[in-house]
Amino acid sequence: MQESIQKLVNEGKMLPLMEEFYTIQGEGYHKGTAAYFIRIGGCDVGCHWCDVKESWNADLHPPTATEKIVQNATKYSDVVVVTGGEPLTWDMTLLTKELKNRNAKTHIETSGAYPLTGEWDWICLSPKKVKLPEEAIYNEAHELKCIVYNKNDFKFAEEQAAKVSEDCILYLQPEWSVREKMIPLIVDYVMNNPKWKVSLQTHKYLNIP
Repeated sequence: MQESIQKLVNEGKMLPLMEEFYTIQGEGYHKGTAAYFIRIGGCDVGCHWCDVKESWNADLHPPTATEKIVQNATKYSDVVVVTGGEPLTWDMTLLTKELKNRNAKTHIETSGAYPLTGEWDWICLSPKKVKLPEEAIYNEAHELKCIVYNKNDFKFAEEQAAKVSEDCILYLQPEWSVREKMIPLIVDYVMNNPKWKVSLQTHKYLNIP
């Protein structure tokens, strides 16, 4: 990458854009809501079950002017979800400032593995064992979404739930490839521990992006 472009990326004036699309939010608290998604490339968390591994290498995704990303997003919706990859790999300050200047509601889906930047109306924290969240983000999270791949993930979820604020909404979501095996266990767990809610990837059931 050219040094001048890399400087703009480091400053958040350009971002490695993997894809952007208008769709229905499929997961968590805002499921069923129309939203514009901005998927930013770059992630070194490395979840083995990740369903967007093509997002990991930021070099594969062209640096795009943040201003252009904002213009595209706000043509379609006043709810903009920034996801990845791991979007907090990059400085989100300018992106969220410009989105909010256009009266957009800013949502982020993050592992919390990097310091929180940007101004967010909704933070969905989805922590991963391999690279734990920065401590500061726990109190900022509106929603904690723990992915359940095996039985050990219930223990991890409880450890993470102990760190968020009392107002944070707690979700358990089956990893898609093992959903048939894990959904009954999650249902039983939530019935016995009703502070939790079940989250499903409803967009996959609806066959939409």
